[in-house]
Amino acid sequence: MKIGGFNKLTTQDFPGNLACIIFTNGCNFDCSYCYNRDLVDNKAEEISEEEIFSYLNQRKKMLDGVVISGGEPTIWNDLIPFMEKVKELGLKIKLDTNGYRPDVLKEIIDKNLVDYIAMDIKTLFNEYYKIINKKIDTDKLIESIKLIKASKVDHEFRTTIIKGFHTVEDLDKIVDVIDGSPYYLQNFRMEDTVNDKKLFGFTEEELNEIKEHFKNKPSVTVRYV
Repeated sequence: MKIGGFNKLTTQDFPGNLACIIFTNGCNFDCSYCYNRDLVDNKAEEISEEEIFSYLNQRKKMLDGVVISGGEPTIWNDLIPFMEKVKELGLKIKLDTNGYRPDVLKEIIDKNLVDYIAMDIKTLFNEYYKIINKKIDTDKLIESIKLIKASKVDHEFRTTIIKGFHTVEDLDKIVDVIDGSPYYLQNFRMEDTVNDKKLFGFTEEELNEIKEHFKNKPSVTVRYV
């Protein structure tokens, strides 16, 4: 598994836990708004597993868990052995995924290797290609959503919302699909690492309108930043 990034401490990315974050290189999508281009393009300098586990062994009594993000972690065949090593240290694991490998997700869930799953839902399934710049079998995404919802694993779904790509009507349909699971709407923000400089997030006023629209849906949370 190629690791291209390592944040040694976060209090925000793993709800209720003090954790570190590992970012894997490579991705099976090519999202227009991606902030982590070096990871997606496999250009990030590789960090050895030895370095990661040396840190984890030193900090395992202080940390609650490890976030595995990317890129897309599930593309790596040795993700599961890596997770097993983390679990052997007594640490919890949060997995960030785009959901395109339901076979891997099922094995991870069946082996009790994950404590929290965050799955990105890019947009309506029939419009995914507009975001990820390729055509895919979106039935795999639906399968992953069903797997996650049927599991006893804490989880959330989230969408990075972009003006011109997402409407409230689109989001309503996604809310119906995930049916009561926690759903976070994250406003897009431009970064130097984003390839498409023509993208825009929503204004604060527009975000307030979206929040008002979902006021009777307690499972939906609008993240302004």
